Amino acid sequence: MGRGVSYSYSAILVLVLYSLLLVSNRSLGFRGGDEGEAKGEGEGAIAMATLGGVRESAGTENSVEVEELARFAVEEHNKKENALLEFGRVVKAKEQVVAGTLHHLTVEAIDAGKKKLYEAKVWVKPWLNFKELQEFRHAGDSPSFTAADLGAKRGGHESGWRDIPAHDPVVKDAANHAVKTIQQRSNSLTPYELLEILHAKAEVIEELAKFDMLLKLKRGNKEEKFKVEVHKKLEGTFDLNHVQQEH
Repeated sequence: MGRGVSYSYSAILVLVLYSLLLVSNRSLGFRGGDEGEAKGEGEGAIAMATLGGVRESAGTENSVEVEELARFAVEEHNKKENALLEFGRVVKAKEQVVAGTLHHLTVEAIDAGKKKLYEAKVWVKPWLNFKELQEFRHAGDSPSFTAADLGAKRGGHESGWRDIPAHDPVVKDAANHAVKTIQQRSNSLTPYELLEILHAKAEVIEELAKFDMLLKLKRGNKEEKFKVEVHKKLEGTFDLNHVQQEH
């Protein structure tokens, strides 16, 4: 009698654990056979539980992977809406762990010659070679200057020089313009190569952003440092206003 009761309890325990396992798999978005794929992907819905909150993307906004996802989002939107948006750059990138990864992207794209911001969500499941655009919506016009430019305004009102991230896209554009201009002004046949932006600060005055940077350049086997000031105008053009070689 005791043995029979023991077997019954064991059988019940096994059934309970099996049931919990099935519920857990379904809550994570895993289904048997083609049923799950056809239902979830065919309807374009994310049938999965959120395993984690939205966090900063492991790759930076300038990484190849993030840029490819952003370009994919713009291309998919163009196909679905018969639009002609032109990809510009990735402004911000975040991600969320689900049944795969849901990438939250803020993308700058050009619409009829005007820069605009869009919020996109791209669902990726690498093990299935699956990638799908979940959402793409207009988020407003892109500002003339990036957050780094505008951050040069103290308190949003007073103008003044402030340190800004050297990895910001507009800072890199300003540095590259400086290097190109230095090369054009030099008589050297050996090209200059930008190795590093050692320091950068900016100031916004009315419709002009000024960038003061210390650049490390390489020409042949020789490394040189230049202190430059680059101006960015409202229309987006750069001008090298001052350059001085550091010794």
